[in-house]
Amino acid sequence: MSMSAGWYLRRLSRMGPREIGGRVGDTVRRRRWRSVPPPDCPVVTGARFTAVLPAGAVAAVPPDAAKRLVADADRLMAGHAEYFGADRDDLTDPDWWYDPRTGRRAPEGYAFDVPYRDEDAVGDIKQIWEPSRHQYLTRLAAAYAVTGDERYAERVAEHLRSWWAANPPLRGVHWVSGIELGIRLLSWVWVRRLLDGWPGAAALFEGNPVALHQIWHHQRWLAAFPSRGSSANNHVIAEAAGQFAAACAFGWFPDSARRRADALRSLERHLRGNTFLSGLNRELATEYHGLVLELGLAAVAEADAAGVPVPATVRLVLLRMTDALAAVVDNRLRPPRQGDADDGHGLVVDGAGTDRWGSLLATGDAVFGRLDWWPTVTGTDVRTPLLAALIRPYAEKGTARPASRPAHFADAGMTILRGPEKIWCRCDGGPHGFLSIAAHAHADALSVEVRHDGVDVLADPGTYCYHGQPEWRRYFRSTLGHNTLRLDGGDQSVSGGPFLWTRHARSRVLAVDTSGGGVARWCAEHDGYRPSVHRRQVELDSVTQELRVVDEVRGPRRAARLAFHLGPEITADLTGNRAVLTWTRDGEDRSAVLDLPGRLSWRAHRGETEPPLGWYSAGFGRKEPATTLVGTGFADGTEKYTTVLGFRGQGA
Repeated sequence: MSMSAGWYLRRLSRMGPREIGGRVGDTVRRRRWRSVPPPDCPVVTGARFTAVLPAGAVAAVPPDAAKRLVADADRLMAGHAEYFGADRDDLTDPDWWYDPRTGRRAPEGYAFDVPYRDEDAVGDIKQIWEPSRHQYLTRLAAAYAVTGDERYAERVAEHLRSWWAANPPLRGVHWVSGIELGIRLLSWVWVRRLLDGWPGAAALFEGNPVALHQIWHHQRWLAAFPSRGSSANNHVIAEAAGQFAAACAFGWFPDSARRRADALRSLERHLRGNTFLSGLNRELATEYHGLVLELGLAAVAEADAAGVPVPATVRLVLLRMTDALAAVVDNRLRPPRQGDADDGHGLVVDGAGTDRWGSLLATGDAVFGRLDWWPTVTGTDVRTPLLAALIRPYAEKGTARPASRPAHFADAGMTILRGPEKIWCRCDGGPHGFLSIAAHAHADALSVEVRHDGVDVLADPGTYCYHGQPEWRRYFRSTLGHNTLRLDGGDQSVSGGPFLWTRHARSRVLAVDTSGGGVARWCAEHDGYRPSVHRRQVELDSVTQELRVVDEVRGPRRAARLAFHLGPEITADLTGNRAVLTWTRDGEDRSAVLDLPGRLSWRAHRGETEPPLGWYSAGFGRKEPATTLVGTGFADGTEKYTTVLGFRGQGA
């Protein structure tokens, strides 16, 4: 997906003068760096790695978490891994520039000349970048730490030396994006920490001129090309966290103190800027809430390990983010599926099957202390005892925390309605996205997401892809791709590219009542179809176990399509305007009835491709057919359209 001249003009229109000036400077710097060889890193003598885990940290890893980790490490040792739905069997000796999904290999040359957005020229860039975040190496290093088996350490060393040889500074696709460099630096810090008991660790890192050269150039790159202005979202957090972690743990260079101070200032500023006061991430994309929280906790761990003071606001933001996460998850600890999701993680030391969100809440419990209303975490993980061994407990006096579980986050426009029988409903009445481009937003104003005992009933279909498949990118972030109303065949917000919105629908919440009086209510509207206004009211009745959704359009007569996307586990039998929904949970058959507005003509869609409709993406790069019910007709303000989802008689 190469960018046209029109895209560049649209992108430029979303920037302010300061950002434009900074980007002009970046362009000049890139051209200057192309013309001269990368400099040698400063001479380092007597370097020692002191940011080690405290005694007993590894021993505190629960046996079942260690077992999952070792099983994953053994698959990696055999060369097997899965990235975004694509299986790889070549990780015993990886080609760092190869994309297994398309079979293409990224071109060589000066990094900033690589057209990484063009899949025809490069391949699927996410498939190429992901292994080089080296988070599979942190898993192998963690397996060494918990077992003492040097095979894992030797494989880590072999692959790091291979990567460093194949990717010299400023050559190739792995020197293009700052988030990749930042996360890679964080991975290297943890690899060195987890290999500390291995006799070859010092020779691999502080005693290795090639490693020193790579670390220093990663830091030089990050200092030169920070994400700016309208792009200062989760990327800048990853850049600052990686830079800060390396400057703390690998503080061997003359400029380490300056890099550390600059990165900490950036981290503190952007953590605050990226987070609502309620604790939710401003991108309103839940997976990026998790990524930013992981990165922030990892950065604080490095600060505390190195004895570097951290502004109180950093810990306060992370505390609020953790409380917010505890507030929005369902009874199975699944958070909302809102906005973009690309399976990105900040620090990975756990094996497959570990609950990411349970792990974050467990770490929050260890660092901040759980509140009485927090959900119970029953799973175990490797990461929590390791981070908790480094991070000093947060004991800021006078910090106000919610006395009961929040249901409405006014600044983020998110409301969670909860009913009996483990009914969970997210209502979206918030901003379209973050910053002027709202890069990771979807056109989903007033959408709802409904689960029963953790099963997606009315589902947010997800993301699936970023680059290379524009028709799928458009579908998964479209209005029709969400549980809301579309008018005149267009989206509520106007897209200018795969990570660019040029006009944002404005939503406002009109009423919320989650006081527990038997019926929880929410009402909001948006102006994305000016001059018409779409208003929606949602009621969850705890007595009847019914969810009622009422839509109305105030304005001239418009063609309308109302969509309800069912989760992949749901089977639907549609007759007229009634759908009987069935599924199985824990071996038990369950059902619900969906009564749809009779004035619309209803049809079920499943797995259609021209155009896409009826799909669900459980994770980046993966999609599967799922049923979507679409009602077609007209909206003219003369009638309200009422949908009722009834769960009566479900098992607990």
